[in-house]
Amino acid sequence: MTQRVDDSPLSQLVQRVDAVADGAPAADTIPVGFPSVDRVLGGGLRRGDLVALGGDVASGKTSLALAFALRAAQRGRGVLFLTGEATVERTLERALVLEGRARVDDVRRGSLDDAARAGLGAAALRLREGAPAIERIPRSGVDTLSELVTSTPGVELLVVDALQSLATGRGGREEELAAACRRLKRLALDLDVAVLATMHLPRLDRGRKDLRPQLDDFGALGAPAQEADVVLGLYREEMYVTAQGVEGATELSILKNRTGGTGYIDLFFYKQWLRFEDMLEPGV
Repeated sequence: MTQRVDDSPLSQLVQRVDAVADGAPAADTIPVGFPSVDRVLGGGLRRGDLVALGGDVASGKTSLALAFALRAAQRGRGVLFLTGEATVERTLERALVLEGRARVDDVRRGSLDDAARAGLGAAALRLREGAPAIERIPRSGVDTLSELVTSTPGVELLVVDALQSLATGRGGREEELAAACRRLKRLALDLDVAVLATMHLPRLDRGRKDLRPQLDDFGALGAPAQEADVVLGLYREEMYVTAQGVEGATELSILKNRTGGTGYIDLFFYKQWLRFEDMLEPGV
């Protein structure tokens, strides 16, 4: 008698767990290339999850989300980056200066020295070999995102910059953004992709003593805190503190983690390059 192969979901899960224990990468996890972030999140962002990344105005949300997208793509993962706050060309320019460690003003003025030109050339080569697909957020908002994802081959990670760009003006803004959160979560589940959405913090109270992001700051009728599997808060101390020695110091707080722990990660922000680095393992 032929023995029946057990291909039940439970059996498949056990096989995946065994494979990871033997050193294989988790099939449902996309590393973002910041070792401390990947470690805390159990290897990276998980397919099927909605991840919210929030911070104050000009705190670097786009730069960090773009860095995640770039490093994931350079590791061979399929990434689609949707921009609602810049053109595709400007986003590519930002990716180039971030990767090449060049000043964006020097790039725009054409005032690069030989070392900077060489750095940009090497960065351009890396981007040609592995870069996320970059598109504008459609005017129809969240309605056509599923079609956009399925028409882009091999997408495992979708980055939406920013949630507020999905508002179409056809209803109350808070209600629209709450509905967008729910639909992004559904998209993550239906298409088996990780979705990372950057978010402004409309409820941030500038009168309070500690301006580190909190769950309530995300607004949208509480939908980000409720629907997201992971909520990340970005805090750059130099935006609020004038003391010496705080330049570049950044905390990335894990405010919610449905399948793991919370806490914070130390990053460093090079403002001139729009570039974040992992404080414990920089330059990875």
